[in-house]
Amino acid sequence: MAARRFLVTAGLPYSNGRLHVGHVAGAYLPADTYVRYLRSRGDDVRFVCGSDDNGVAALLSARKEGQRVEDLTAHYHALQREDFRALGIEFDEYGGTHQPGFVTRHEQFCQEFFRRIHERGHFVKKTSAQLYDPVAAQFLADRYVRGTCYHARTDGTPCGYPAAYGDQCESCGNAIDPLRLGDPVSVVTGTRPVPRDTTHWYLRLQDFERPLREWLERKRIPSDGGPAWREWILNFTLGQIREGLPERAMTRDLDWGVPVPLDDPEAAGKVLYVWFDAPIGYVSFTAALCEREEGDWRAYERYWKSPETRIVHFIGEDNTVFHALIWPAMLMAEGTYSLPWQVVANSFLNIRFPGKDEEKISKSRGTAIWISEFLEEFEPDPLRYYLTAIAPETSRTTFEPHDFVARNNGELSNAYGNFVHRALTFAQRHFDGRVPAIGEREQADVEHLACIRDQASRVTEHIEAFRFRAALGEILSLARSSNVYFDRKQPWRQRIDDVDGCATTLNVCIQTVRALITLSAPFLPFSAARSASMLGLGPPPHPWAAATEELPPGHRLGEPKPLFPKLEALDR
Repeated sequence: MAARRFLVTAGLPYSNGRLHVGHVAGAYLPADTYVRYLRSRGDDVRFVCGSDDNGVAALLSARKEGQRVEDLTAHYHALQREDFRALGIEFDEYGGTHQPGFVTRHEQFCQEFFRRIHERGHFVKKTSAQLYDPVAAQFLADRYVRGTCYHARTDGTPCGYPAAYGDQCESCGNAIDPLRLGDPVSVVTGTRPVPRDTTHWYLRLQDFERPLREWLERKRIPSDGGPAWREWILNFTLGQIREGLPERAMTRDLDWGVPVPLDDPEAAGKVLYVWFDAPIGYVSFTAALCEREEGDWRAYERYWKSPETRIVHFIGEDNTVFHALIWPAMLMAEGTYSLPWQVVANSFLNIRFPGKDEEKISKSRGTAIWISEFLEEFEPDPLRYYLTAIAPETSRTTFEPHDFVARNNGELSNAYGNFVHRALTFAQRHFDGRVPAIGEREQADVEHLACIRDQASRVTEHIEAFRFRAALGEILSLARSSNVYFDRKQPWRQRIDDVDGCATTLNVCIQTVRALITLSAPFLPFSAARSASMLGLGPPPHPWAAATEELPPGHRLGEPKPLFPKLEALDR
């Protein structure tokens, strides 16, 4: 297989809180799975992410916690980084838009980006009304305002979500004009804000309606043979274009962020809109990675300005409008960057605690399962497995603690782990811990080896199309069919009356274990490493092609151990 070049990103988390299972399921876990697969395939891939430190979210949290915003963002940046590490989510670079070592380069990229778009005439300077809090004596940036959403849903019914932010409604996903919110409230003081004139620079999104529409339409059947974008993403974004894209302010009246780089008195005291500077973090973090690895930050152009690189963004559904419309429009306006090859958006993950109704995961309402606390009690792979098995790829799904335990015990332990343990312990006891001879394979053996090849092909096809849930289902299907094969061949009886046939059976079983390890390594890296040791192999990543390559007879195996212990039912 020819190596391909990828730049993979995951949406920047706000550095104002801990990570919960909804964050991980939406963007970071599928991105890590995809990157691990690409590396095992031999592709050239860089995986970048980092904290979103600027903007209102950090200011609000700092005000609430009584901290300097610099201290708060540094604190949560470190905690989030540790949560990712504990889950096995491994970035090549994890930066921060206002973190030491990154902020100077990030501001350089953002300001150059802004100036170039300004020079090319795609900004318009306008004085217009913005909501102002007379009690706090400040203009309110989008996230400082909440109110009732005025949009209609796709079925024509009113959204009416009562707690929509002034930039986007979390319920229907539409962009928000804060002046049109019903019953607006200042998040700062809880009072009703009033309109007041202020000056900002607006990106003329309407200039890009036609190129955006043509670009998105091509994603239905990509000319390069790549996978089509998810249908709901295309329907949503094309629907936004049909309604007409408004001019959107890309500056804000704040003192925390990237200063507006214009020699204009009215730019004083203003910063770039956080949703202008955040996606540029993907670029500035890539430059930081290139400087660290190659000694030349300008090597970022190989990933961002080369048609040979496939840029893939993993995001949650609430970021769709920014990554599939506004960010591509910014790239078109700047004119020298490549557009995303794929935007992979997942829906929200809801939660249902025992004895309660399903509800939205919410930090403020305390309906969240925090990664750091969860990993104090459980290993990371069962969580990685469950979040992939219920991945909200096409619609919202629900995390249920009791279902997590049931799937670990019934699928990971009883199916996958059971087969690996029974095959390897049998070989350890009866074949001196080595791969037995191949012998003469009968129809059942040949059919099972063909099943491995078929399942490996399907897993590959699903991952290439960003269908991680389906890919994991194929791996579990292989584990289950392997148990059926083991029971059908009955090696415990063959050992008594057909020793050569027993050797053949165990040889096929061990080849199956190798296939399971290889195929599951992107999903379950910790258990893949442990089971690789049981096979007498080095740690992953193993070449993806190894899934269908056989270990030779006589190969020394390691010591078998239980792979996925049973879990106790949760009482919460």
